[in-house]
Amino acid sequence: MATLSDVIPQLVDFHVQLSATPRGARLGRMLAVEQLRSWGLPFEVPALIIAELSANAVTHGKVPGRDFRLTLTVIPDTLCIEVMDTRGDRIPRIHDAGRGLVLVEALADRWGVREGPAPCKVVWAEVSLAATGPWSP
Repeated sequence: MATLSDVIPQLVDFHVQLSATPRGARLGRMLAVEQLRSWGLPFEVPALIIAELSANAVTHGKVPGRDFRLTLTVIPDTLCIEVMDTRGDRIPRIHDAGRGLVLVEALADRWGVREGPAPCKVVWAEVSLAATGPWSP
């Protein structure tokens, strides 16, 4: 019988809870970039996605006194970026004012929104880490 480690040979995870402020969004991006660097992964494109999703969380998903959560998960050939905020009633759409999600859509291989534990939502983006992907040297 196959175990989870047979199916997913490598799972790397990073998560941090941050204040829903511009300073929290900036700190999240900086910590994520350093984490990606320590894993030996490219960070330029993910940093832009993280910055946009974090900025959206503190601008559109903020509830006073509640934090947001940033998670990075690496599985073979894919980086998954997730930002969870406490405004599950405000689902972002690409046609909303601003250019942030247009940038996320252009840079990520896939992105979307899912319900989190009430009252939260999770906005996620996936970026390919394959050698033939957008970050080839």
